[in-house]
Amino acid sequence: MATPHNSGKKEDFAKTVLMPGDPLRSKFIADTFLTDPVLVNNVRGVQGYTGLWKGVPVTVMASGMGMPAIGIYSWELFNFYDVENIIRIGSAGAIQDNVKLMDIVFGQAACTNSSYGDQFGVGGKYAPIADFTLLSTAVEIAREKGARYHVGNILSSDNFYYAEGGSTADQWKRMGVLATEMEAAALYMNAAYAGKRALCLCTISDHLYRPEELSAEQRQNSFTQMMEIALDTAVKMAD
Repeated sequence: MATPHNSGKKEDFAKTVLMPGDPLRSKFIADTFLTDPVLVNNVRGVQGYTGLWKGVPVTVMASGMGMPAIGIYSWELFNFYDVENIIRIGSAGAIQDNVKLMDIVFGQAACTNSSYGDQFGVGGKYAPIADFTLLSTAVEIAREKGARYHVGNILSSDNFYYAEGGSTADQWKRMGVLATEMEAAALYMNAAYAGKRALCLCTISDHLYRPEELSAEQRQNSFTQMMEIALDTAVKMAD
């Protein structure tokens, strides 16, 4: 069954989907890690591949940038394609002083400045959180691999650029938020609404308070430890 944004059939998708923002990162993961990857979607250049990792079917499909984009793709995967787990693997900008370049951050919860959650009509501010099973599984794998990681609150922002005086990073830092990205809150809300599981893990690509950043090429190709953690989590979820 096709949707306006996905040309694949239901059986083309694994129960667990890894979701980077960048379509080129999706291709990199498929080419680097998956056995016999098959292109299952390329509508608007948003590449999705299904293959095997350690004998387990896994799909990797891009989400694009921002909550509206991941909101579309995750909604369709959860509700039309019987996907059970979506693991966002992306980049994030560090806010806290102890979070360093290339560290991995697990989004236990996702604050947001977006109005995406208004559609659910809860009559208040919904607090989007990760699925505990996915989170605890991925953290244990990261620990076994000796990864440098942090678990806590992240900020899913609608803004990459801010008008002068518009950023509130200092306040988010004061409240203990670890890092900022642009997708997790919408993913977590869609998962909750569909009764499915979601997790966001990000590699730190820059720091809001220090002159540190990775190049675009490094962001595309160097996040292999995060990718392997997500892939091994998919295997555990299939047990």
